[in-house]
Amino acid sequence: MNVDLKRIVRHLMMTHWRVKAAFSPRSLSAIEKAIQESHKAHVGQVRFVVEGALHSAALFDGLTARERAIDVFSQLRVWDTEYNNGVLIYLLLADRDVEIIADRGIHSRVPREEWEAVCRMMESEFQRGKYQAGAVRGVDQVTALLKKHFPAHRPPREDLPSSPVLM
Repeated sequence: MNVDLKRIVRHLMMTHWRVKAAFSPRSLSAIEKAIQESHKAHVGQVRFVVEGALHSAALFDGLTARERAIDVFSQLRVWDTEYNNGVLIYLLLADRDVEIIADRGIHSRVPREEWEAVCRMMESEFQRGKYQAGAVRGVDQVTALLKKHFPAHRPPREDLPSSPVLM
């Protein structure tokens, strides 16, 4: 077992108030508004989740942000959409790692490199402390991909909530 002590310390030091400082109620409202606008442009569904830190058991097991994002994708039922085109934008704040998990309907149409480019842009913004701007830009870029492959052809239907989730 390869234990990363620096990672463990980062996760132990990530308090709930640090998450709230990065994502204030005003920032969460702006992200929710961006998601609501996004849902008007396509028939996909977008969820945004911020998790401050992993629990100690997950850390010692070496759980990656990607593996955790897949768990959250399932827990929040992001896959449960009409066209199998739900998209989870997941931030593990202690690691400053952004992961995008796309359901099979959109995943089959968008190359992994495009999702990775969105993640790297967001991580860059977050490194500079621009959490709201990075999150909104990320939602906008995901929106563009969904709009390209699943444009709105009827009034929007919300299969999933638009509100960001803090875990």
